Order: sequence, then C-alpha cells, then structure tokens
Amino acid sequence: MFNLPNLITASNMLCGVLAIILAFAGRIDIAPYFIFLAAVLDFFDGFAARMLKQQGELGKQLDSLADMISFGLAPGIIMFVLMVIQQRGIDLFQSTALLNMSMHVELYDLVNLQWDNKLPFLALIIPFFSLFRLAKFNIDTRQSESFIGLPTPANTIFFMAFPLLLAQYGNKTGWEHDLIIWLIQPAVLIPIIVIMSLLLVSELPLFALKFKHFKWKGNGTRYVFLISCGILISTLLIWSIPIIVLLYLLLSFIQHILRKNRTHEIQS
Repeated sequence: MFNLPNLITASNMLCGVLAIILAFAGRIDIAPYFIFLAAVLDFFDGFAARMLKQQGELGKQLDSLADMISFGLAPGIIMFVLMVIQQRGIDLFQSTALLNMSMHVELYDLVNLQWDNKLPFLALIIPFFSLFRLAKFNIDTRQSESFIGLPTPANTIFFMAFPLLLAQYGNKTGWEHDLIIWLIQPAVLIPIIVIMSLLLVSELPLFALKFKHFKWKGNGTRYVFLISCGILISTLLIWSIPIIVLLYLLLSFIQHILRKNRTHEIQS
C-alpha cells in the first residue's frame, strides 16, 4: 500500500488540499503553485510505478481520488474565490480580511438559502464534470495510450493562469490589466468554465505525451507541441499557460482530422 508511487500520489492529493486552504485564506496568488506541484507529482507517480514495476489497481484508484481533489475540487474552489474577489471588487493584496469576511457572507447566505447573485458557485461546475471525467477514464479501455476528452490536469492548469495573471497585473495599468479584468467578468468566465468542463467529458481524441520511440515519424504532433511550449513560455510567461492548453486542443483536433482523412482515403 505505502510504496513510493502511492506516496507520490498521496503527496499530489495533499498539494490539492493545501491549495484549497490557501484559496479560502485569500491567497489565490500562491494556491496555483501547489496545483502545479500536484501536476508534477501526478506525472511522476505513474513514471515511478512503471520504473519500479509497481503498477496495480490500487494505484489507479488512488490516482483518480487524488486527481479529484487536486484537479477537480481545488480548481473549482480557487475559481469560486476568484469570482468572489471580482464580484465584490476586493483588492487581492490589501484586503485579505475583507475577502475572508466576504467568504463568510457567501457561505452564510448559502446556508440561509439566499440565492441572489450567487454566480461564484457556478465555479463548482468544474468539480462536477471532473468527477464524471475521472470515473469515465477508469473504465474506458480506449484511453490507455491517448485521451478521450480533456484530462483534468490540463483543464486545471488552464484555469490556474487566471489568479496568477490577476496577481501579476491586477494593480497595474496596460493591456494585460485590461485583458485579465475582462476575462474574470462573470459574462466571460462562466461560459469558459462551462465549455472547458464539457470538454472533460467530450469524445474528442487527444494525444498523450507518451513516447514509444524518439523518431519524428509517429511523434510529429508531440514534438511540434513541445517546441511550441518552449517558445510560448519563454516569450509570454504566464500568458502562455492558457494558450498552451488551447494549442493542445487544437493540435489534437488537427491530428484527429488528418487521421480520419487518411483512414477514409485508405478505405476508398
């Protein structure tokens, strides 16, 4: 039970818990870094299991349970707090006490069934669909070497850019400030949350970063993606995070169309 891969998985889960605690404390500028650490651990638990030949059903179930916390519940809570901040016009760095009070008000109204202007709770769409995504993944035999639907870590990393960008540009002037303030408006952010959450349970085939060999043939899409990631990160920094996830979706869609056309040509 307590082998190295499972302990790494448990550490992934603890990072998600710490991110949730930090979010409720108003530190959504720090919470995303624990999510990124959870994503790294999520990669290495599977890697360690394969290297040590300790793969098993227990590890698979633990991985899904940990992912539900770190890449389902945690991003939902962080986006909930982000929308509370936006809705009440709270200064992220100067009004932690005000944020805490606002969180108490939101939860108090919920308990007392006062549902006026409760848009922040729509962020819980993320854990709702993440639950079904992770359960589907466990029983879907088609996803051994690729993905069907957006993986929960990719979805979570996409949303972690929002609080980081707000922390970086919220108190500045310029196009970066204007863009992130526009993006966190409920009329913009909620449709993004809905679309990305639906992608979790979609039938869209997505490539996985698993290399059977390192030749270009068969790995072209992966190499294009990794090279693009390097360029985007070095030039756009935090802004590269959501763009990389969108690029992942775009390249997967292009790869899917090309394969369908190739199959159709062969059959013809």
